[in-house]
Amino acid sequence: MLETQDYQCPYCGEQVEALLDLSAGDQQYIEDCSVCCRPIVFTLQTDGEDWSLDVRGEND
Repeated sequence: MLETQDYQCPYCGEQVEALLDLSAGDQQYIEDCSVCCRPIVFTLQTDGEDWSLDVRGEND
């Protein structure tokens, strides 16, 4: 169950695309922005067919 989601980097403001694996359930992980290379905290919440993604800076 892979989905793609566009998000805005909390540091540089660029639109970036994330590939999300919904089969693993709720997750929190850190990935570097592909544009500015700063660490972004991803919080993925799943509820059946519904899901939401929150992104924030590491120190926010």
